[in-house]
Amino acid sequence: MGQATLIIERLDYTVLRIPTDAPEADGTLTWNATTLIVVFIKASGVEGMGYTYADAACARLFATLEDTIVGEDGYDIPALMGKLRIMMRNNGHGGLVACALSAIDLALWDLKARALTLPLCRLLGMARRAVPIYGSGGFTTYSDAQLAGQLAGWVERDGCGAVKMKVGTDPARDPYRIATAREAIGRADLFIDANGAFTPAEAVRFATGLSDYQIKWFEEPVTSDDPAGLAFVRGKAPASMEIAAGEYAYSCDDATRLLTAGAVDVLQADATRCGGVSGFLAMGTLCESAHLDLSGHCAPSIHLHLALTVPRLRHLEWFHDHVRIEQMVFDGAPEPEKGMIFTDLTRTGHGLELRRNESERFRI
Repeated sequence: MGQATLIIERLDYTVLRIPTDAPEADGTLTWNATTLIVVFIKASGVEGMGYTYADAACARLFATLEDTIVGEDGYDIPALMGKLRIMMRNNGHGGLVACALSAIDLALWDLKARALTLPLCRLLGMARRAVPIYGSGGFTTYSDAQLAGQLAGWVERDGCGAVKMKVGTDPARDPYRIATAREAIGRADLFIDANGAFTPAEAVRFATGLSDYQIKWFEEPVTSDDPAGLAFVRGKAPASMEIAAGEYAYSCDDATRLLTAGAVDVLQADATRCGGVSGFLAMGTLCESAHLDLSGHCAPSIHLHLALTVPRLRHLEWFHDHVRIEQMVFDGAPEPEKGMIFTDLTRTGHGLELRRNESERFRI
């Protein structure tokens, strides 16, 4: 039996900056480190944990947010999140605010499940027993050998049926890189991600020039801030090429704009940005009503239990940066098996524990 109440005592956080294992870039950005903000909520002798990938400036919001939830009942997540959104009203609903609220929502659901001594997926209700993944990386800074080796590894070693690579830094060279990737992965599905690097007309020209390579998925050919542009690309791209976007949907309003515009074949959602467990499940409901599949974006360890729950899940992104980080700093991070990841139902909550000693060297 769980506790009758779950009175919140305090909110703590730690900010970790982890260098990449090689220089990385996509169609619009370059980076050499990734920042992870881990949030802890303590209540009635139980601790829940959530996290987000965002700039360290995000952490400055937590002092204000802590004052709002201390003394409240951690079981009442909708009421708590409503109060937090009101507190942040004048700071906007997206960006760093959404990331901070997402981390707190994830921590609250973990707290609740642990207090009830249940795995989170059991508390939410499972739709499946395992989650299909696709390998994701293929950065534009990689040599051809790095690109081929990474993508082939996900297929041959981890059993992934699909892999994704970045495009858009040098569009003239991308067809050669794509040909290299196709040769490396054989018959596995090949996805590309431009991270909004193209205009709609450029994206259509780019997509139609790739017919020889059997591209199954074109992610963010244009910015997600342009649903009409995405819809234009979707209408002109080869019929066999799905258009995906949604990783920067911070709310159901953002996701609804994409769906209403007919901008995507598959909606992406990121629980570390879109409102945590609560937001991810809400976007799953939107997809169910729109008869479209949902794909989880990055952060596979925190998404595992959620992905076991939503009804129209397509797959979960096994993103190189986040896989590497999560396996370094968390106990309980999943390992792939035949293109799937599984949860340990003997662990309560989302099953993750921060390795505090190992992560200390990354703390800023």
